Amino acid sequence: MTAPRRRSAGYGLILPIALLGFAGYFVFAAVQGEYGVFRRVELEAERELLQAELALLDAQADRMRDRTHRLSDDYLDLDLLDERARLVLGMARPDEIIVE
Repeated sequence: MTAPRRRSAGYGLILPIALLGFAGYFVFAAVQGEYGVFRRVELEAERELLQAELALLDAQADRMRDRTHRLSDDYLDLDLLDERARLVLGMARPDEIIVE
């Protein structure tokens, strides 16, 4: 009859340590990985910034649409036409004071 083999004291720790290592890796990836919590916060901040920029660009586009409509053949705003012509030509009326 042979004597049973004795395991070393560290043999029973290998599996728990390996499982803790895997768990640690997955926790790290969930927090700081490419799809982690920190990346989500960054993307939310970038989204809010881009939405503010979009609102600004929409307002500018609406202003341009309005001015284009006011200078169109169907509807002509003479004051706006006068303003734009004097700005482009660099001219002023005799009764205007030019401040630079």
